[in-house]
Amino acid sequence: MSFKEGLKTIVVATNANRESEAALEYARKLAASYGARMVLAHSLDPMEYATVDGVPGRVLRKMNEDARKALDKIACDLLKEAISSHSEVRQGAVAQMLVNVARQYRAGLIVIGTRGQDGVGPLLVGSIAEQVVRLAPCPVLAVAADWNAGPYRPIPGGPVLLAMEKNEAAQEAVATAYSLAETFDRPLVVLHARTAAEASAFLNPCATTREEFGIEPDGKVPVRCIVKDGAPADAIAATIAQYHPSILVVGVKRASETPGPHGTAFSLLAGSRVPVLCVPPAIQPVEA
Repeated sequence: MSFKEGLKTIVVATNANRESEAALEYARKLAASYGARMVLAHSLDPMEYATVDGVPGRVLRKMNEDARKALDKIACDLLKEAISSHSEVRQGAVAQMLVNVARQYRAGLIVIGTRGQDGVGPLLVGSIAEQVVRLAPCPVLAVAADWNAGPYRPIPGGPVLLAMEKNEAAQEAVATAYSLAETFDRPLVVLHARTAAEASAFLNPCATTREEFGIEPDGKVPVRCIVKDGAPADAIAATIAQYHPSILVVGVKRASETPGPHGTAFSLLAGSRVPVLCVPPAIQPVEA
């Protein structure tokens, strides 16, 4: 199933701080453009209030009431834009809650906000966002709270940037990036980080990509393929500084073959300062 066909429902993580504001903004734009409904998912984590005697019932009730009021306001604002929505307030860890909600509603996308601290990317090692990416049955979009501020903010009409990596998710990542570029009328920039071996052999990864994945200008989406030598994270950072993209699309593997707990894809994400869409190997209908 393609990204466009699967994007009927978007689950967006909401909370009481500014991290969710940017996520809501991006989710709203996607829902309006793809005709999708939104599920506003809010997690009540009792561990923040837990004592040896457990969580007082009055505390949980107050947390629930406050969350409902906040979500009702968001839902009213969305309705003004003709975007239908549904709210889910649940107890438990945020990452697992989002995955459970996505499965229940057969969502085609999860959107989560992150802190976006200066000098690091939106996906921090060990963060909730990384847990969601690893567990989710669908693509995950991580939006830093300060994505639209500072020198890395996207320019009007900024392109869709696809960080091309040869793995089992590459085909889905290509199709998803193309769909976004076509839907939002943006150019598509395909980035290859060329290894030292490829550079010494004067290999052009772009030619292979065009042949293997059929990425060719078709009059609908302007496509530019660029090659940068060096570490993938550095290549991505340099490309973002040059092109100011509106979103970065990467294909992620379900399991890491790289030593350590995080793997190549998450190392790449650590260098990004724009919203990152992580696409799994296959986008399939999610069983309830």
